[in-house]
Amino acid sequence: MSAPVHHDFGERLFLVRQTPQVVGLHTIIRNKDTSREDFIFYSDRLNRLLIEEGLSHLPFIEKRVTTPTGDEYVGIEFNETKLCGVSIVRAGESMEVALREVCKAVRIGKILIQRDEETCLPKLYYAKLPKDISTRFVFLLDPMLATGGSAQKAIEVLKASNVPEKNIFFLNLIASPEGIKSMTENFPEVTIVTTAIDTCLNEKKFISPGIGDFGDRYFGTI
Repeated sequence: MSAPVHHDFGERLFLVRQTPQVVGLHTIIRNKDTSREDFIFYSDRLNRLLIEEGLSHLPFIEKRVTTPTGDEYVGIEFNETKLCGVSIVRAGESMEVALREVCKAVRIGKILIQRDEETCLPKLYYAKLPKDISTRFVFLLDPMLATGGSAQKAIEVLKASNVPEKNIFFLNLIASPEGIKSMTENFPEVTIVTTAIDTCLNEKKFISPGIGDFGDRYFGTI
């Protein structure tokens, strides 16, 4: 399990432990010459690790069970935790596969946010959420945290549906320091879980060194 990242970003930011496996997966998917087939395969692997990490931060209680040898094992179980996923369309939909593989029968909602051409601000176009989402922990899914505009708009939508801010977990593969700073300042109770914190945003507001347009590379629309 990861530890909080200790800096000005607060105590609700968690970076997946940078094992050789995690760094190796990043090396493959960040390579501009990686085929789409390999990009999907290795992104899905990294997403599964991210989902597992996110689950580690849900509340749990101690549970004792008896093994087939008749001995007692002291473990844990999630404490009556109801979970759902919400993907930010379109790139966030790529993370649904990993969520379903790790959490069977999980409910998944969708939010479509695009930049308004007149105001240049994120605008909500569509939201379809589970009816009981206010009673659930929510994994908000989007592989990139760049400026944080879309994610923050999505969080506003969730809070408008009465989801407590502390019950929202924003899961992403790559985050920029600028996006993290904006998120933690505006939504300090949201937990952020990521597999990488990159250097900065470039002049075009892309994450650097980054990965390019994740959605285009995953769905083959380059």
